[in-house]
Amino acid sequence: MSNLKKLWQLFITFFKIGAFTFGGGYAMIPLIQHEVTENHKWITEEDVLDVVAIAESTPGPIAVNSATFIGFRICGVLGSIAATLGVVIPSFLIMLVIFFVLDRFQDLKPVQYAFMGIRACVLALVIKALISMYKKCEKNWVSYTVIAFSIITSVVVTRFIPINTFYIIIASAVFGLITYSILRRGLKK
Repeated sequence: MSNLKKLWQLFITFFKIGAFTFGGGYAMIPLIQHEVTENHKWITEEDVLDVVAIAESTPGPIAVNSATFIGFRICGVLGSIAATLGVVIPSFLIMLVIFFVLDRFQDLKPVQYAFMGIRACVLALVIKALISMYKKCEKNWVSYTVIAFSIITSVVVTRFIPINTFYIIIASAVFGLITYSILRRGLKK
């Protein structure tokens, strides 16, 4: 397959993802996972976990970061540009349309109920992505401790103390590295 064809395929794939997924980056994860692992077989299921971890821990929206990373893996810099533009353009166009529509029709009950339905769907998609990622994670006391720490800090602590989630991700990574280092030393003895 020529590079130009791959670039076009990346752009179209991420354009579809951007156009048909409401609710932001987390709602896009299941669709990204399906498209890149099952439909195109560009990366593996395990790679998706790595992509999400990297995309979550770098500045910017998770869907854009994921598209950029996957595009780079497939076609280098041009691939990252094609995938990123593909995922961003639909959102930009949709937001323009929504701005003009909501400005005129936001008080109508059907519009309010439609957005209530969309919010419920987005929540379900985020939960589906969470379950899918949980199934792929290694299950041991370390991962459960990191999960508990992350939930407690991101849900409970940030409610009362303004902590950037970036620091929670860094602290979880540091905890994982320290635990790995301790376990590795214990195995060598």
